[in-house]
Amino acid sequence: MKNMTAGAAVPNSVPNGAVLRDDGKKLKDYVFTMPLHYPRYSKSDYNKMPECQLDRLLTEYGLPVAGDVNHKRNFAIGAFLWPTQY
Repeated sequence: MKNMTAGAAVPNSVPNGAVLRDDGKKLKDYVFTMPLHYPRYSKSDYNKMPECQLDRLLTEYGLPVAGDVNHKRNFAIGAFLWPTQY
């Protein structure tokens, strides 16, 4: 098993966001960004939301955008609403 930097989510990564090759040279930079605000949509908003807006929202949070529009709506409702809001 390869050693990982403590707290790193990516093998061979270092805290400044660089990913290193096995020889220690920098391969690429990555940056995780968390959106500033949690989405504040109701279930009816998600049900009326166009597919392109659902895609943008899911992509912004790093969530999958595969499937048809109904699958995306149901996924967004499950991801962003509490069960009491369904």
